[in-house]
Amino acid sequence: MLDTVTLSPDIDALMNDIGRKAKAAARPLGFASTEAKNRALNAMADAILANSAHILAENAKDLKDVEGSEMLASFIDRLTLSDKRIAEMAEGIRAIAALADPVGEVIAAWDRPNGLKIERVRTPLGVIGVIFESRPNVTADAGALCLKAGNAVILRCGSDSRRSSQAIHACMVDGLKAARLPEHAIQLVPVTDRAAVGAMLRGLDGSIDVIVPRGGKSLVARVQSEARVPVFAHLEGLCHIYVDASADIEMAKKIVVNAKMRRTGICGAAETLLVDGAAIGTHLTPLLDVLTEAGCEIRGSAAVLKVAPGIKPATEEDWTTEYLDAIISVAVVDGISGAIAHIQTYSSNHTEAVIAEDPAVVERFFTEVDSAILLHNASTQFADGGEFGMGAEIGIATGKMHARGPVGVEQLTSFKYRVRGAGQTRP
Repeated sequence: MLDTVTLSPDIDALMNDIGRKAKAAARPLGFASTEAKNRALNAMADAILANSAHILAENAKDLKDVEGSEMLASFIDRLTLSDKRIAEMAEGIRAIAALADPVGEVIAAWDRPNGLKIERVRTPLGVIGVIFESRPNVTADAGALCLKAGNAVILRCGSDSRRSSQAIHACMVDGLKAARLPEHAIQLVPVTDRAAVGAMLRGLDGSIDVIVPRGGKSLVARVQSEARVPVFAHLEGLCHIYVDASADIEMAKKIVVNAKMRRTGICGAAETLLVDGAAIGTHLTPLLDVLTEAGCEIRGSAAVLKVAPGIKPATEEDWTTEYLDAIISVAVVDGISGAIAHIQTYSSNHTEAVIAEDPAVVERFFTEVDSAILLHNASTQFADGGEFGMGAEIGIATGKMHARGPVGVEQLTSFKYRVRGAGQTRP
């Protein structure tokens, strides 16, 4: 769907003004009390529940706009709100309010021989720019997380979720006002012109401290290519499950179906199943059967086709595809060594799981696989900040600098050093 301008100001002037307001709001937020931030968050949750009918009505308009488009079913799912999802949104905000305030936390402390006392202390990052597609809930999640960590945030949604995001954003502003915090602490870009994204990537005259992209491969690629400020990389979720010969087959069937089919359109959905070659006779067919029964299309390697010749052959492209749909690629590998080699070749370093009872297999998997999240005997769909006890997340960072895995309140902070002396001078 083509982006359109919903207002027609000069984009650079508009965006730079948003940046200035965010930077001005960030300073008092940096030392706002925990009580004030939590009061704002709980008021936001109340406002979202009180305005759920309006949010759903605006969401229905967004959904109507994309009717007949070629948008993937996974994106439609992410765009769609319901009473349950709105309740979960409010619950997530309250969970963030219940978290410990990271700002001011002493991460480490030590004394030097000369008597200096040194502390490393968490501080807000400042102003965070979040660019996202299809997911109106990001308005609430990102706004709440940034606020709890003492940051101002500039949100830029896609044209597909514009009305839903605006309705949710209004509730976030109500919460800020209720707690007498700067209402520009959470801003939603009022235009969908792509030039607004370019302005954010240039940093808004130094106002933005970090950019977080939440969207498809093309959006993330553009952000990483054009950004002039640091980026929390959130690449696609090309997630793998390896089923070892030592795996309990009943457990494996349950986990594999959940990992693929619970919600096919999220980044933690499994896209490739790897089965130990030593378990072809015991594990492969039962796993293929339960996936088929669940309505999943299977694309198999040559070894898989020998066991199940009726399924669709996998191509090289399948091993690098994030389907976000009821499709999974399946390969037979030479034990844990083969699984690790396959993952190292094709993974996006998001989330991988091993199903095994052999502790040596699990240890090798945990030691040698270098992805942000690794699971043993559990579904990849647990790759979620809420499931990690973080209340919510801005996304899953797949890079290695600063933040990795679910980005929650702690990951939205930096640190500074406090050094206390008693008259020391350096010789």
